[in-house]
Formats: sequence, C-alpha cells, structure tokens
Amino acid sequence: MTADTPKPAARRTRLTPEREAEIYDTVLAVVREVGYDALTMDAVATRTHASKATLYRQWKGKPELVASALRHHKPVRSADVDTGTLRGDLLALAAHADQAGMERDAALVRALGHASHQHPDLRRALRELLVEPEVAGLDAMLRRAVARGELAADTPAIDYVAHMMFGAFIARQLIEDRPADPEYLAAYIDAAVLPALGVRA
Repeated sequence: MTADTPKPAARRTRLTPEREAEIYDTVLAVVREVGYDALTMDAVATRTHASKATLYRQWKGKPELVASALRHHKPVRSADVDTGTLRGDLLALAAHADQAGMERDAALVRALGHASHQHPDLRRALRELLVEPEVAGLDAMLRRAVARGELAADTPAIDYVAHMMFGAFIARQLIEDRPADPEYLAAYIDAAVLPALGVRA
C-alpha cells in the first residue's frame, strides 16, 4: 500500500444504545428461563441475531455480559444522584427502587448470587461492573456531605454505609420475604443509616 492509497475504513464495533438494551433484555430473559450455567453466548447470539464475535468483542465473555445486563437494568446509579444533601441523595436512591422489577428479579438475583459462588469469573464481573461502581458512587455522596459540613470526616459509620444500603435490599427479602420497596428503604434510611452517621433526618 503506497502513501497515497487511502486506508480502509475502521470497522465499527460500537453498538447503539438500543441494540445494547435489546441484548441485555435477552440475556436476562434467558437467565430467568434456564439459569446462569445453561446460558450460552450461542443462545444470546441466536436470539438477538448477533454474531458471537460481536458479543465477545463488546463484553469479553458471559460473566461480563450478565453483569453488564444487570447494571443496565438498575433504575438509578448512585454516581448520578446529587440533590445537595446526604439525606436527599439517599432518599433519591430509595425513591427509584422499582418494586415490581425487584419482585420480578428477586429469583434472578438469588440465582446469580448462588452462581457467583460456583463461578469466580462471574463473582469478579459482578464486583467490577455492578458492586464497585455503586460503592464508589456512595463514597462520593459521603465526601460531598463531609465537604458541606453535614458529616464529620471521622464518623466511624462512614465505612459501613455501603454495607448498610446493600444489606437493606437483601435482609428484608430474607427476614420478611418481601422486597425492599421505596417506603421501606426511606424509613430504613431515616431510622438506621442517618442516625448511625450522626445526621438528623
């Protein structure tokens, strides 16, 4: 190829948001039907009329694809919330909890939680793509609260806010066999999380 020969156009690999959403919906539908172990990239490719090469290029493998699908279906991400107060931020997260979606996906989340114990690659993907971004978003909320003077930087409970928030979703289902709906989460934040931080509700 000479210097004057035009270079071939770069191959586009980026999927549109609509196409990604379609693939994510399909992935979760298949997991609900057959479970994580029986999910295959072949099945996803067939149902979405995509090539396996595209799926692997975009997500590397099944664990990353499933974790990305779960993250895509979160109604709100902690990093996107900034109301100006810590209580407002936490209540905004609670307000976006989708009760119908949580009830529908409770079995899915339990199944994936079980599968993550059997598959370290899935556990890693869930941590990297789902858990760690949410923890980082909560940490940013707390730093803003410290900067505003709402919260003392040396408050011991700061290190456990993510544990409390994640725990609220899991514990209610285990103890009461009910999803953590927005009303429950708001009451939990005012009764447990904010007092532990020394912040008035």
